[in-house]
Amino acid sequence: MLPQEIIRRKRDGHRLSAPEITSFVDGLTAGGVTEGQVGAFAMAVFFNGMSREEAVALTIAMRDSGDVLDWSDLPGPVTDKHSTGGVGDNVSLMLAPIVAACGAYVPMISGRGLGHTGGTLDKMDAIPGYVSQPDVARLRKTVLETGCAIIGQTADLAPADRRLYAVRDVTGTVESVPLITASILSKKLAAGLGSLVLDVKVGNGAFMEKSRDATALANSLVEVANGAGLKASALVTGMNEPLASAAGNAVEVRNAVDFLTGRFRDKRLEDVTLALAAEMLQSAGLAASNQDGIRRAAETLAGGRAAAAFQRMVAALGGPADFVDRPEKYLPKAPVELAVKAPENGFVTGIATRDIGLAVVGLGGGRTRPDDRIDHAVGITRLAPVGAEVPAGEALALVHARSESDAEAAAAAVLAAYTIGASKPAAEKTVMRRILPRG
Repeated sequence: MLPQEIIRRKRDGHRLSAPEITSFVDGLTAGGVTEGQVGAFAMAVFFNGMSREEAVALTIAMRDSGDVLDWSDLPGPVTDKHSTGGVGDNVSLMLAPIVAACGAYVPMISGRGLGHTGGTLDKMDAIPGYVSQPDVARLRKTVLETGCAIIGQTADLAPADRRLYAVRDVTGTVESVPLITASILSKKLAAGLGSLVLDVKVGNGAFMEKSRDATALANSLVEVANGAGLKASALVTGMNEPLASAAGNAVEVRNAVDFLTGRFRDKRLEDVTLALAAEMLQSAGLAASNQDGIRRAAETLAGGRAAAAFQRMVAALGGPADFVDRPEKYLPKAPVELAVKAPENGFVTGIATRDIGLAVVGLGGGRTRPDDRIDHAVGITRLAPVGAEVPAGEALALVHARSESDAEAAAAAVLAAYTIGASKPAAEKTVMRRILPRG
């Protein structure tokens, strides 16, 4: 089928058949479709959308553009989670070992940060020696022996997605719900999962700022995943403030280790992590109910089994064998620290969360382009949450920077992102809704 005819049909508002979509994706993978044609197709989908059947066909075709992992030899269920991203969202680092320690297998294929959002893979790369993109043999060995592996997409998994995303990124078509859905799910389907839980963020630090948009994306992800044969559900969770009290790479890894060992846990982060763990355990058939899942996850944390699973995973993928016990020995540390001081007495009534993420990018801890190099050491810690009482002159946050000028610029950005008021605001829910397959 000629790619230009497929583009024309979608441009004119027609539904594409599964063979038409497969033909286009085959050309996308093999190079028979030009960059201009890829961009035209993405723009046609952006304006005209896709039916559920079209989105399922696109997802399956992109899955089949490369290898599909087979975990049928494992003695337990295979499950995973995907987050749409935000600021201080290091949930994956705790969630994978918690669920693995409860008896599941979690081959967690993660991404890098772009824009104001942090990337799980960049966080893991802050650990010296950690191989974040192993070959399939090492991935399989790690998952079998430790129960989990937090890694990046290999060249052989859903290669059509990499090309389509690169074009979307430069053609103003990133925000298309069916294209987002197919991008996320093609990689998860290629990972050979038995079940998947989606964490769709909503708020001023999320990709989707409005509740209706986040709910629409969550419904699309759940319906298309199930239509493609993958059991899936979703939680819509709040991102009107950083999820952890740390934002950056090494600083979020340290926050995760403190969480796993019980040295320190941010309350909202704990709520979201346990909720997602319970959802994954239920979905995998390892918990009878939500309450049972939360209980099992909490017991696994308290007993140290999740921390031990994380340590085994880090060591299996090339990191230090005593990393959990001595993270400060291995994680890079920025040379300059600067406290951001509250200008007046009061309560934190709001945080411009996206601006916190951009402050991290400004320090060198994030990307504005996919090929940018990042500084794993820089970031922001001790971020005061919404509702915290802050006396004048006390720290709202602590900036970790490479230079004094970088620290001062980031501190000014953080201060501008905080709103201080006389009254303590009502607490927002962390988990706003649960999305299950219809019918």
